[in-house]
Amino acid sequence: MLRLVIAEDAVLLRAGLVELLTRGGHEVVAAVGDADALAAAVDADRPDVVVTDVRMPPDFRDEGLRAALRLRDRHPGLPVLVLSQYVATPYATRLLGAAGAQRAGLGYLLKDRVGEVSEFLDALRRVAGGETVIDPEVVRVLLRQQSADRPIARLTPREREVLGLMAEGLNNQTVGARLSITEASVVKHCGNIFMKLDLDPVEGNRRVLAVLAHLADLRGE
Repeated sequence: MLRLVIAEDAVLLRAGLVELLTRGGHEVVAAVGDADALAAAVDADRPDVVVTDVRMPPDFRDEGLRAALRLRDRHPGLPVLVLSQYVATPYATRLLGAAGAQRAGLGYLLKDRVGEVSEFLDALRRVAGGETVIDPEVVRVLLRQQSADRPIARLTPREREVLGLMAEGLNNQTVGARLSITEASVVKHCGNIFMKLDLDPVEGNRRVLAVLAHLADLRGE
């Protein structure tokens, strides 16, 4: 059982998440509708995971992500699962980079692309366990932001495919199955990616966070 704080300004969706997570065997210690209430709830209840939207009152821009970044500073290692309708690129990149530095669980899912309740609950468990779970579309948006004069441009099309799947939190075996190549080929591509991005290869999800943190640094965010 996980203790959760939910931040979602849409009343019906917030109530639905509480019901879904409670039925899934978890405890929702607080369900709030704005960033200030989110911060207060996390400080008071110290949850196992935070589930937050991006847009919140008063401006309905990136308040949820900014609150998550501040909470990471106050509570290093706090797992966060972002559940949003869009990719807030600047703050998403900063949050991913912060997760890499802290080695904390992080998820970024798009609401309209979550096909099954079981997928969402599985993502929640993985984030609570320190893993990275990122929607493939989020990965594509972040990688597209890299301009042609950045080290990301050194990668071949195949290496970009491998990097995208790595950033989803997939291991080498699963990446190979997705691309119909051997695991040995994936290992070779990973080595090339880390070399071209001036990163040391690190196994597991930490390598994904390291890559994303590096990309964030390249953008100066």
